[in-house]
Formats: sequence, structure tokens, C-alpha cells
Amino acid sequence: MQVNVLYRPSQTVAQVWVQPGESLMAESGAMMGMSTNVNMQTQSGGLMKGLKRMFGGESFFRNTFTAEGGQGEVLLTTPLCGDMAVLEVGAQQWYVQNSAYVASETSVDVATQSGGFKGWFSGAGLFILGTQGQGQMVIGSFGAMEQVTVDGNMVIDTGHLVAWDASLQYNIAKASQSGWIASWLSGEGMVCHFQGQGQVYLQTRNAQEYGQSVGALLPPRRG
Repeated sequence: MQVNVLYRPSQTVAQVWVQPGESLMAESGAMMGMSTNVNMQTQSGGLMKGLKRMFGGESFFRNTFTAEGGQGEVLLTTPLCGDMAVLEVGAQQWYVQNSAYVASETSVDVATQSGGFKGWFSGAGLFILGTQGQGQMVIGSFGAMEQVTVDGNMVIDTGHLVAWDASLQYNIAKASQSGWIASWLSGEGMVCHFQGQGQVYLQTRNAQEYGQSVGALLPPRRG
């Protein structure tokens, strides 16, 4: 497949060209439009896989788009305003925040897996997504997306993580070394300490903080 990322960085759309007989798998609700020769099928991949995705913060179902009788076009977008990027999966595998996955070639397996307590405190819930296989994957962010290189050590706010090289070692810790109260008062909360050599994708906006800020401006609900 060929992916063109349009209208970056705040109103991004992924224009995906699918060859005849080729298929694209996408998160439920990601499709903005498609050509008439593209056939869409909805599937969970099995009850357990669907439930695992649901508990990981994804939708129960994913959609598969297949071009028939000629090249097809699929337009993909994300729920929040932001950027998108195409990652190559194969020699390099990735971990992805559950809200960041948009689509991938069917030769790429993007599976929900337990992140243990690291996943819980990372802001991704108890689960993150991990890739296997080979092909292209489209990810999305809230706000603009920045690719940074870790060469040794780097500290990143967990709310700004989008995806990272699976070869990187990481652990979750409080932002302040002075203690939990100091971390809470700083407004930073939890951070992720990366070690090794690899790439990390960041988003310039934190969805949880954005929701809290907007919520505080709304009038109180009346019973």
C-alpha cells in the first residue's frame, strides 16, 4: 500500500492507495471515505482477541478494506485533531499507545498485550499494543507529532507518548525525585525513563489534561 499524509500537523488525513486484491486493516471508526471498488468487512478476529482489545482501550472490532477490480483509495482520520505518521514494521518492531493505532497492512500483527504495572502507570491502562510481522503501520497523535532519538537515556512525560522502538528498555517513575507529593504538586505525575538506542514518537498535546481543562470550563450539569 502507499500512504500519503495530508494536512499536517493539526487536521491530518491519511490517504491510502490499496492495490487490487490488497487489504488494509484499520481501527473501527477511522475510515473517513473510500472509493466504490473497496470492500469493507468488519471482524473481531475472535472473541478473546476482541475482548482483549476492548479492555485495552480499543474498539472490539477492526475493519478490513480490500480493493477489487483496480486500485482503491481509503481515507483515514483520528478522533482528535492531530498528526499522523507511517512506521515501517519488520527489522524494527514497535510498542504503541492503544489510542494511537490507526491502520496497518494485514501482514502486520498489532496485538494487545499486558504492560503490567508499567502499562498501568504509563497512561495506557494495563495494556499497550505491540507489533509483529512486516509492513506499514499508520499511527496518530493528539497535536503535532515529533520523532526523537534516544541514545542512552531520556525522560518523557507518559501523557505525550505515542510509539516507541520495542528494543528500548523503559520503566515508569514519578516525575519528582522528592516524593509523590512533590510529583503531584508539579502537575507532571508519571514519566517514562527510556534506556538504549532507538526512536520515540511524541505528541505535543496530552489528551487527559486537555479533557480536564475543557471540563473545568463547562457549566455544571443540572439534574
